[in-house]
Amino acid sequence: MSRYLACGRFRLELNRPLIMGVVNVTPDSFSDGGQFNTPAKAVDHARKLIEEGADILDIGGESSRPGAQGVPAEEELERVLPVIRALRDGSVPVAVDTVKPEVMRAAITEGASMINDIRALRETGALDAVAASDAAVCLMHMQGEPRSMQAAPRYHNVVDEVKAFLRDRAAAATAAGLVKERIVIDPGFGFGKTAEHNLDLLRSLAEFKTLGYPVLAGLSRKSTLGQITGRPANERMPASIAAALLAVERGASIVRVHDVAATRDALAVLGALG
Repeated sequence: MSRYLACGRFRLELNRPLIMGVVNVTPDSFSDGGQFNTPAKAVDHARKLIEEGADILDIGGESSRPGAQGVPAEEELERVLPVIRALRDGSVPVAVDTVKPEVMRAAITEGASMINDIRALRETGALDAVAASDAAVCLMHMQGEPRSMQAAPRYHNVVDEVKAFLRDRAAAATAAGLVKERIVIDPGFGFGKTAEHNLDLLRSLAEFKTLGYPVLAGLSRKSTLGQITGRPANERMPASIAAALLAVERGASIVRVHDVAATRDALAVLGALG
């Protein structure tokens, strides 16, 4: 696996787990929708996450929660571009969570250093949009689409199928010109998976490292944790920290979280064990 991640002007060493802090500039995200849905609120929250220890910021202008409806590219850009502009000269890379090539291009032009794509660059023009830049990309697996992905997800073998998909998408990215050091893979916890599928993926997360790319795990506040604990999204911090630790123990290089400070402290204790 690569020893570092190349994100635009940033080179992130992978000798410890990295924390990606979530900044949703949306009215309808599942756990914090509406809390940071103005540029000023989003920027303030992002700066707070940097102070708490975020290594990457993940800016989202379109909710991908189960049942979510899409928004036009123009609206998504209105949400995210002011936030990118305010943060692009900061101390950590800014990732943009989008599936739209036109949003990717505009975001990169304005200073984004990474694209986080739940469709793994499958939209027409998406591969070219990222390949033409020096931005990193996170390729995620999703069965179906957000509006209907949780209706009845089915797999013969969820680990094998997700792993094969990510292998193919990483190969497509490298064929388009992305060097290996710019690619991250994400099994897509909660995206077209039942709770048992998610647990199977977490148990077998080490297998994804064999593909040779850093693995990102996004379990923070997900519904699987709610099913296990009986807690609503805003009360899932302890379960989210446990999931992040388990993911790192199984080989995740990056954890995408809402609760940065608490996750940082938990990872510090894990790291102290050597």
